[in-house]
Amino acid sequence: MTYISEKNPLRIAIFGSFYRGHAVLDELTNGPLSKLIKIVGIVTDDPARSFVNAKNRVWQYGYNSYEAHLLDSSANSINCQVYKEKVKKDNFYRLYEDLWKPDLCIMATFGQRINSRLYNFPKLGFVNFHPSDDTIWPSKYAGPNPFSEMISDGLKECILALHEVDSTFDTGRLLMKSDRIPIPPGVTAKDMHKTSSSYASRTIRKFLIKTLNNDVIKDYTNNATQMSNSTDTASMY
Repeated sequence: MTYISEKNPLRIAIFGSFYRGHAVLDELTNGPLSKLIKIVGIVTDDPARSFVNAKNRVWQYGYNSYEAHLLDSSANSINCQVYKEKVKKDNFYRLYEDLWKPDLCIMATFGQRINSRLYNFPKLGFVNFHPSDDTIWPSKYAGPNPFSEMISDGLKECILALHEVDSTFDTGRLLMKSDRIPIPPGVTAKDMHKTSSSYASRTIRKFLIKTLNNDVIKDYTNNATQMSNSTDTASMY
C-alpha cells in the first residue's frame, strides 16, 4: 500500500500529447486529487520529428500549432520539465531514474515504444489509454489508428481501455475501462480524439482513487469519488 500526503505526493510522469494527454494533465493538476500529486516530468511528441512516426498516427489527420503543443504549453504553465527526444537513450534513463523517479507513469497518445527498463521502473506501474470496442480484450483494434478502424467498421460506440504497458503492443492487462463513448454518424478520427478526452481524465481519477484508497487520502478520495459517481465514467476490472 502506498501512503501519500501533501508533503509526500504521488510522483507521476506523463507520456502523451494532443487532446488526451492535455486532458489527463489537467485532471492531475486541477482535479480533486491534485494536492496529492506531483507531476515530475512530461514526455511529449513533436510531430515534426521523424521518430514520432506522425504519418501513421493521430497527426496524419491534420493539426495546427496549438494542437501540436497542447501538452508542452500546459506543462510550462505548471513549471514542469518537458522532454521531446527519444526515450530509449542513456540521457533519458538518467533523467527518468535519478531525477524524476516516478511512482506511476501514464501514457495518453504517445508515439514511441516503451521498453522494459522504462515500464518496470514505477512501483505503481506504467499504464496506457487505448481506444477499443467493448467486447473483448485484448482488442482487435490494437495499433496506431483504432478510431479510424472502428469508424470504418461502423461501430456506434467505443471505450477507452486503461491497461498495463508491457512487451506487447496495446495488449497489456486491462485495469479499467471508461463508460461507452458514442461514435456519431459522420464523425472523424480526430473528432473522436477530442470528444473522448474527457473520458480519459475522469477514468484516471477513478483509477487513482482505487489504487490509492487508504486512510491517509480518505478525505480527498471521498470528495473525488462523489465527483466521479456524478458522471459515472469508468468501471474497474
